[in-house]
Amino acid sequence: MSCADRLPEWVRFGREVCGNPAQAERREWWLTNGRGAYAAGTIAGTLTRRYHGLLVAPIDPPLGRSLLFAKADATLLDGENSWPLHSNRWSDGVIDPAGYLHIESFHLEGRMPVWRFALGDVAIEQRIWMEHGKDTTCIAWRLASECDRPLSLRVALLVSVRDFHAVSAPGVFAPAVTLDDGVLHVEQPGRFRMGLCARGGRIEQDATWIEHFDLPVERERGLEDGDNHLRVGIAHLKLLSGDWCGVVGCLANGGLPYLGESLRQHQNRDASLLTRACVTSPALTGAPAWIDQLVLAADSFLIARPLPGLPEAESVIAGYPWFGEWGRDTMIALPGLTLATGRYDTAKHVLEAFAHHVDQGMLPNWFPGPGQTPQYNTADASLWFIEAWRAYVEATGDRHALARAIPVLAAIIAAHRVGARHGVGEGPADGLLKAGEPGLALTWMDARFDGQAFTPRIGKPVEINALWYNALRSMANFSDQLNIPQIYTDPADRVAASFARFVRADGEGLFDVIDAPEGNDASLRPNQILAVSLHHSPLDPDSQRRVVTVCGRHLLTSQGLRTLAPSDPRHRAHYLGGVVSRDSAYHQGTAWAWLLGHYALAEHRVTGNATLAQSRLTPIADHLRDAGLGSVSEVFDSAPPHTPRGAPAQAWSVACVLDAWCRLESARRER
Repeated sequence: MSCADRLPEWVRFGREVCGNPAQAERREWWLTNGRGAYAAGTIAGTLTRRYHGLLVAPIDPPLGRSLLFAKADATLLDGENSWPLHSNRWSDGVIDPAGYLHIESFHLEGRMPVWRFALGDVAIEQRIWMEHGKDTTCIAWRLASECDRPLSLRVALLVSVRDFHAVSAPGVFAPAVTLDDGVLHVEQPGRFRMGLCARGGRIEQDATWIEHFDLPVERERGLEDGDNHLRVGIAHLKLLSGDWCGVVGCLANGGLPYLGESLRQHQNRDASLLTRACVTSPALTGAPAWIDQLVLAADSFLIARPLPGLPEAESVIAGYPWFGEWGRDTMIALPGLTLATGRYDTAKHVLEAFAHHVDQGMLPNWFPGPGQTPQYNTADASLWFIEAWRAYVEATGDRHALARAIPVLAAIIAAHRVGARHGVGEGPADGLLKAGEPGLALTWMDARFDGQAFTPRIGKPVEINALWYNALRSMANFSDQLNIPQIYTDPADRVAASFARFVRADGEGLFDVIDAPEGNDASLRPNQILAVSLHHSPLDPDSQRRVVTVCGRHLLTSQGLRTLAPSDPRHRAHYLGGVVSRDSAYHQGTAWAWLLGHYALAEHRVTGNATLAQSRLTPIADHLRDAGLGSVSEVFDSAPPHTPRGAPAQAWSVACVLDAWCRLESARRER
């Protein structure tokens, strides 16, 4: 059995999707390389986002990503006839050429997108992949049918030199382009040097601006919706049965691999990730294909992030395409991305790297680009950091790493008790954590625009205090494991007693915020579910049950929990429009996938029914065939049919579903 035979093919479509532009364009493939670079596009082959391209790489470290290699548009040459194997959408709304009409099927082999084109008696297979650890993308074709006449491909090579958040105007950049020993070099001195190489053919140099690409997804987001790219060359490839030909695009750190060998390495790596996951995580043995797909998706968010003195440091990209490193997202996602998949060393590398960034008891929520300052503007990232350590130690028993980390963890608790930034600190009367200042949003509901916080939640937020209790209990357990003085049990007991203040007298779950400037906030939000789903819950069983009942009745959707009950007059049913419209809807009804895993774990805690709880996660299996293929979107509309929105591939969405599924599967098998 080859490695390819062991890879999931959960995502597969025929002509009913591939030949329908509305369906083929809404489904996107995403590839990553473990360095922060990525490649992305649609099944149809059109560019619908400014973020689509074959090589988007961080040429301004650590994560200053730029679009470099935009497209490789192939045309089949069969005697005097030519047939497009590519599609382009133009500003007048026309798709021309309509190469998508020739796509017979599309599937993901693991994470690798694979197209099959059928044109009469000719069948052609196309694949795209990135080399792990290198800024290299390969686009390859081979003849998938017998043919006794000569066939060839003409491939137009389009580049851009722009920040991946921007768009280009004709002539706005003029890279140095040279053809040397069969390699077309595109260079901006002092910044990058990219090579484009033809395997199984040759490249001729060209310099033509291709203008007026239409970007409908950007228009939907209220952003500039047109783009332009520079054609720098044309590859001429000989199409043979069984043999790969294609184009390789790479930066100087990548090298120009041979296609067959590079393809096998990509397949072997995906297969080895699945094998390791099954060996180290018994719950994954015999798991359904959609769970295998999530295991591979988890790898896409992990990146090498060497630091001075920590060459093995790693980090997490919060989501593709536009997110970078976020402290809160990293810690919430870490158990699912690494522990559930058996990647314990990676978990330790991430945790130890982030320990170096703790300052005044807080973990930065945002790691900015070059020359910018980390933002310590979150009330919960450091508490999630302690929870991530708890999960890591539980999974590995690694007391040596815990002993190294305990001074940092203890400093976090101490800083919260005496008071940290932005009003984050322990209330002297009840031991609960208060947080917040005007103009800021310090919880995960942190959307702001032009200085306005849409959900400020100043006071004592419910999930912050659930995390605070969980952190104190975890530190008490850490102290016992390391045989060091126990100073956390009494504060934890005090918080547990005070947490009863969150319980609503009407039986409708918990207050979202208490001691707010306007009094206690009874908004029905999903934050209370964490008071049940976290390892240490401050609630009694009856209160836990009421929380799950209320969240299930008002907030649960197939893909996540709504951020506000539909009955609330502030509720927003759809996450649409420009920046202000979307940001104001972000936490006012929009459903979040990462909370689905926590709901399932909470339901299991109160019912003991692992099968029922696990069934809450199964709609994600179908979602893997929509939006960001093989991955899980950031958010969904509150209203049915709960259309996926936001980033099409989000780390904590994947991680929390995967972690919950594995934990529930273990519980189910133990019965």
